[in-house]
Amino acid sequence: MSTVELSFSALPVHVRTARLIVTAVARRSGVAESLLDEVRLAVGEACSRAVEAHRRHCPDEPVRLELSGADRRFEVTVSDTVPGDDTAGGLSAAQDPEELEYGFGEGTAELGLAVIAGLADDVEIAATPKGVQIRMSWPAEAEATI
Repeated sequence: MSTVELSFSALPVHVRTARLIVTAVARRSGVAESLLDEVRLAVGEACSRAVEAHRRHCPDEPVRLELSGADRRFEVTVSDTVPGDDTAGGLSAAQDPEELEYGFGEGTAELGLAVIAGLADDVEIAATPKGVQIRMSWPAEAEATI
């Protein structure tokens, strides 16, 4: 499958559009119908987190998504570009998704990351000086039609 790239302004209204696009691409990539709700919800959580970070720190910068499929996996990467020392936009960015299962704080960011970890088959969260990337993937049962 080719890589599909999507960027959108950091507005909550665009999260719904991103979820719809990702769900359509996941379906065409061979993700089972029974997993599409999980894909949609996890991407919605990741995009909402990125939109909130951008609105507080860099509202003119777009949120970026990258969708790809290879080796019977569908992968979505949501990236924000919150600059400086506050790479998580004031939100927790645990390096190990299993850390999210126990001991996450009272903040909604930690809860959102825990939800993502519970919905995606595989999750990697990376905080860098350029921002936070949340990479999620699910199995694809059929060959991609894209």
